Amino acid sequence: MRAPVRLLLAAALVAASGCGLTSGSPMADVVEPGTVGRGRPLEGADLTVVSKEFTEQLILGAIMGIAFEAAGAEVLDRTGIQGSVGTRAAIENGDADATYEYTGTAWITYLGNSRPIPDPRQQWQAVHDADLKKGLTWLPPSTLNNTYALAMNRANFEKYRTKTLSEVAELARTDPGAVTLCVEGEFANRADGLPGMQKAYGMDLPAGNITQMDTGIIYTQTAKGACTYGEVFTTDGRIKSMDLVVMEDDAKFFPNYNAAPMIRTDTLEKWPAIASVLAPVTEALDNTVARDLNARVDVDGEDPHQVALDWMVEKGFVKER
Repeated sequence: MRAPVRLLLAAALVAASGCGLTSGSPMADVVEPGTVGRGRPLEGADLTVVSKEFTEQLILGAIMGIAFEAAGAEVLDRTGIQGSVGTRAAIENGDADATYEYTGTAWITYLGNSRPIPDPRQQWQAVHDADLKKGLTWLPPSTLNNTYALAMNRANFEKYRTKTLSEVAELARTDPGAVTLCVEGEFANRADGLPGMQKAYGMDLPAGNITQMDTGIIYTQTAKGACTYGEVFTTDGRIKSMDLVVMEDDAKFFPNYNAAPMIRTDTLEKWPAIASVLAPVTEALDNTVARDLNARVDVDGEDPHQVALDWMVEKGFVKER
């Protein structure tokens, strides 16, 4: 499941409370500093990196670990934890040091707020300030934003020419039969999903225009044109591979899920260079990068860690020895 707010937490809570992390394995990339890690400011550090189990998180966890390695740290790889709660608990409990987390997940899922903050920087700041009290420090965010969107195939885009959700709403008013949706069941019923989106944009789609299906099928059906618009996650690699056109959320309805480093404060105080090591890497992450990297794994079948390493080398952040 791609965007963390949509994780079901009950099972993860049981897992997180019932056992600790499974043992990881040392990262063993033969890398040296490129534009990050010069002077090896993390020499002598033993850092544990965690991530959730889905593709984007595996890639982000590897990116973080490789940056730490280049800066001189010994890195224990504990990426691929099932669910959001276990990943966060590992850092809160001191079992791990760092991860890339999403601002919206922290604000809504961990901190218990029901209303997202529309401005992405203000959303990050609110999470940063709240989590300081919990022993967690958020470093500045990327523009990578893994949230909900509607997308259409190229033929339908050429036919209807909608670029924003406001234009989709206008099309629904002027040509009601033109706007058909393929969505997953949870999105169809969540306040921050279809019902809220329709309210925010003044849509009133008849039930017959909305088909519920599994997430993976949505992409294929949208690509085939079986529905005019499909619910997608904005950083999914299938958007690029299937040549889907994403509608802009011009009313800023959907929550922001910007990826940012979340570091255990005790660790950051001991190794403050972590911030400067990760800053240029995080700044380079955006939705286009995420779609490209995710597609290499989900579409082309490549290994997430190798994809991360290739990108770090290509960007000049690290060099392979």
